Amino acid sequence: MTVVDARKPPTTLGSDRVPLRSWLAVVTMAVGTFALVTVESLPVGLLPFIGGALHISEGTAGLMVTVPGLVASVTAPLLPVAIGRLDRRIALIGLITLMVLANGLSAVARDFTVLLGARLLVGISIGGFWSLAAGLAVRLVPDRLVPRAVSMVFGGATAANVLGVPAGTLIGGLTDWRTAFVAAGALGLLVLVALLFLLPSMPAQQVVQLRTLSRQFRHPVVRAGVIATFLLVGGHFAAFTFVSPILRTVSGIGEGAIGPLLLGFGVAGILGNFLAGAAAERNVRATVVTISVLLTAVLAVFPLAGRTPVGGTLLLLGWGLAFGGVPVAIQTWILKAAPASVEAATALNTSVYNLAIALGALLGGIVATNLSTSGVLTTGALFTLLTALAVRSARRGRAAGRTLPATPIHTISPGQEHRA
Repeated sequence: MTVVDARKPPTTLGSDRVPLRSWLAVVTMAVGTFALVTVESLPVGLLPFIGGALHISEGTAGLMVTVPGLVASVTAPLLPVAIGRLDRRIALIGLITLMVLANGLSAVARDFTVLLGARLLVGISIGGFWSLAAGLAVRLVPDRLVPRAVSMVFGGATAANVLGVPAGTLIGGLTDWRTAFVAAGALGLLVLVALLFLLPSMPAQQVVQLRTLSRQFRHPVVRAGVIATFLLVGGHFAAFTFVSPILRTVSGIGEGAIGPLLLGFGVAGILGNFLAGAAAERNVRATVVTISVLLTAVLAVFPLAGRTPVGGTLLLLGWGLAFGGVPVAIQTWILKAAPASVEAATALNTSVYNLAIALGALLGGIVATNLSTSGVLTTGALFTLLTALAVRSARRGRAAGRTLPATPIHTISPGQEHRA
């Protein structure tokens, strides 16, 4: 990851005033992260449409989430190393261009192999852009405004996690699944144009190395947070990748209602994001445990209590409320655990986050294909239940004298600054 103690933009002597262009560049990178994370999970709400059009099972279609997640999990830590001293402005522009091209290819693909190839390109773009954007945003503002800039960039990803998929599903339901990819590509094209006009030259300030990643994983509290990320995100995506068929087959909800319901999921997720941010400020460990319990409860009871449209709708909203708090809670954990090595720890966590998306979707696809659609709910519940064990391991690390430090930190909750 790039470092945050980078050279700041020129300001008037004795002033912290930031040019409007700099803030617009930060906003553009936030929109870029929103677009990329949306594209990564876009097939989730479109599986029935894609499967029917290309004559494949919904479990096989789930590979469209697995492939970019796996690629992004590798790209996130490796691309900053691979590009060496390349101007980061050029790198971001190239990565967004790759995303636009990949979505165009997805929209015209006539067979599943071509579609998977396009999704591989999406994974490269996601992992690379995400690993660079937050570190570059802080170079555009003075020190006192760094938390706000980082929150905005992280907030783009948070918003995508809870709103991107519902919006894509709604577009696909009102038109067709190819139009959803065209819309995502169009958003990426707008980001590309904005970056060309707004982002100044961003020379690399040091060559990034990989050994700090393994060093961070040896820290017991960081390791516990990374494992919690894998379990919560993996469990969620094992089930959520198939939320459309779940709502249809388990709850008896028609296809036309799924898009609006997923928007409701997104609204609940935004509320959960802010609630978790406030709670994590007071006690991040308790917040992560609470989220894992809520997610486990929703996923475990869904096959029983979600057998009606009303029950399925209420549980979907509870699901969104719980998962909406995952990114802000885990990022708060990481920042508190490694205040002196935020970039390396965040790169490690980002890699594991994407790996969890990929493996969760893959496992869910295996279960959905060989057992049942509702079986993915139980699978997800088992993953999220194990999160408490990861938190327990962090408590053992605390007993050894390596605890979550009471250091001023800033979470990814959009527009907010949370301090320990």
